[in-house]
This record gives sequence, C-alpha cells and structure tokens, in this order.
Amino acid sequence: MRIALVGTRGVPAKYGGFETAVEEVGKRLAARGHVVTVYCRRPRPAKKGASHPLDLADDGAGNAPDRYLDMDLIHLPAARMKALETLSHTALASTHMALKGRQEVAVVFNAANAPFLPIFRLRGVPTATHVDGLEWQRAKWGGTGRRYYRAAEAFAVRWSDALIADAQGIADYYRKEFGASTDLIRYGAPILVDPASDKLAELDLEPGGYHLVVARFEPENHVDLAIEGYLRSSARRPLIVVGSAPYAGEYIQRINELAAGDDRVRLLGAVWDQEQLDQLYAHALTYIHGHSVGGTNPSLLRAIGAATATTAFDVTFNREVLGADGRYFADAAALAEAIDGAEADPTETAARGVRLQRVASTKYRWDDVADAYEALCRRLIAGGSQHGAVSGRRTRTK
Repeated sequence: MRIALVGTRGVPAKYGGFETAVEEVGKRLAARGHVVTVYCRRPRPAKKGASHPLDLADDGAGNAPDRYLDMDLIHLPAARMKALETLSHTALASTHMALKGRQEVAVVFNAANAPFLPIFRLRGVPTATHVDGLEWQRAKWGGTGRRYYRAAEAFAVRWSDALIADAQGIADYYRKEFGASTDLIRYGAPILVDPASDKLAELDLEPGGYHLVVARFEPENHVDLAIEGYLRSSARRPLIVVGSAPYAGEYIQRINELAAGDDRVRLLGAVWDQEQLDQLYAHALTYIHGHSVGGTNPSLLRAIGAATATTAFDVTFNREVLGADGRYFADAAALAEAIDGAEADPTETAARGVRLQRVASTKYRWDDVADAYEALCRRLIAGGSQHGAVSGRRTRTK
C-alpha cells in the first residue's frame, strides 16, 4: 500500500504523541513493504545555521533528509504562530499530495486538520482522521479557537472515511456527541528493562531519589498543581520538572514563581537527550501525571513502560491506563498524601511500578498498533468507508 501520514511535525519524533505514533507505526509499515510517506515541517534555521530543537535532524543549514527508517519524507514550511502552525502546514501538505502525490490512503492526525479533508476526497484518496483529545478544552485557546476546534470535530465526523480514537473515553465522546463510530487504536509503550542510570549523575540525581513531572507547561497539564501538591507534602526527595512552553505566557511565570519558593523543586526545562529522559522516567520513585484533556497520553505510557509508579490527575483517560495500580489526585491535598505515602513505603511503590509495566507490555504494544493501522488502511482502500453515514451534527450541546 502507498500510505501518507499527514498533520504532524514529522519524524524523527522529537516532540509529542502524534510524532511518536508516526515514527513507530510508519517504520513498522515500511518494514512490511508498504510505501510510507510522512509530511514533515521544514526545519527552521536558527542563528549560525543551527536548527531549533523541536525540528528534525538536519545538516546544520536547515536541510533535512528525504528518507528515515525506510519512510519517504516530504518537508514543507509552516507559519510559526500558535494558531496557524498546524493548519498552514497541513494546507500545504494536502495541496502537495493532491498535485504530486501517488498515495492510495492517508492518515490525517488532529481533528483540527479536518477542513482539508475534501482535498483528499477530490484526489480520490480515502482518509482516516486521528481525532486526538478534546482540544477545544485547552485553556490556551480563546473563544474563536475553541469554536474552531468544535467545528473541526464535526467536519472530521462528516468528511472522514474513518475516525481513530486512542482512548475509550474519546471513542465514547464521539459516539455520544455525534453518534459516530471510531476505530479504537491506542498508542504503544516503550518497555525499559534494566535501564542504565549513568546520565542521572549529570543532574546530581540517584535512582529512586526523586519524583518526576514531564509535561508541556499548559494549564490543562496541571504542572502548577503538581508543584503545589508536592510543596504541601513532607517529601524529602526532590521534585524534578521536565518541560517548557512553546508559546510562553502567564502560566509559565506562575510555575517559575512556585518553584522559586522551595529548593526541592528543580525545573530542568526541556530534555532533548532521549536516553537521559528514559533514565529519568525509569529511576523516579514516582511519576506525577497532570494531563487532563487528551486521550491516551504517550508520557504516561512512557512512565509505566519504565516500571515507574504513577500518580495521575483523576480523569477517565488516566484511569483507563492505570487502573487499580494508579494513584489519583484532583487537588493539592490528595497529591500531597500520595507523595507522602510513596516515600513512606518505597518497596510497595516500586512494586506498583512493576505491575504497571506488565500492563504496558501486554496492552500497549506498538506491533499491535501497527497491525491495527495496517488493517484500517486495507479496509479503506477496499472501499470500507463510513463517509456520509453520519451528518456531523451534534446530538447534544455543551
């Protein structure tokens, strides 16, 4: 099959869940003999020809390779603005595919890109839209942005040949809101066995000697609440916070102010060394996960794949992953209690992490994910489309 993967920053994966899914699924499909084309955002040269860390690997002058892990890469520019970056790139990718592409099927990531689906249909290319989470609930979007994302959900339902949900909660949302069916395809979890710890020394950390937060600094990821809960606790181990905000504002200032009040809280910023990040996940006493509006979150899967006990914000998406072996919080007091409990009994805390890793190794396997994408693409090429089956009108309002 000739398969296009559209709507992300591209590969190599350096940023988020979509990019990780594209790399992990795309390389497996390519290894099976399919022709996989990934549309990538063109690297943006910084001072003296260096590339921005969020961009793809390049030759130092902003030139990126056209092949990676047997996938074909097509690099197109994007407007570097919060509201336009994704849309501008997907508009160009859709047009490029319509004019020059030879793909038989496309997977479009992010419901925000749904307005471009008619371009694929004009080209005769069936599309599956990975709808992601409930983007309109993110605080970074104002009224116009939220209205756009809600409209884009409806467009995705109306114009896609199939919808992909990565969590049961997302599948339930589209069924209740639109009466639309979805293909439930979760992410995979990287499983770490006997990970090294040498790169912890660079950060003056020891295995089991810290709590960890990894998140973009956005309100719905509750990094501030994680710090507040930690500060209320009696923790002796430090809190290590990995992350930054691509579009900084008042929220990142609040995080900095909270962290400045206690030297036990350490803000590392972004960590681009993936080996070091793996070690941070694997050797934390607990991982604190504050994400609340996405589906199955790759950072959460990375933590349980590293056998790390996890305390998560109490929403259905996180409970779906962690089940009885997770600990949950909705306020600072509950998180403080969970942190104190983990430090009081580190042996049981470690055992919870081992049990979570067993879940990850059986329920969240990238090979199974690739199987599901392959089967879906075959179905769409064979004419198994749900296009036109649902109007896109909401069955309820909010």
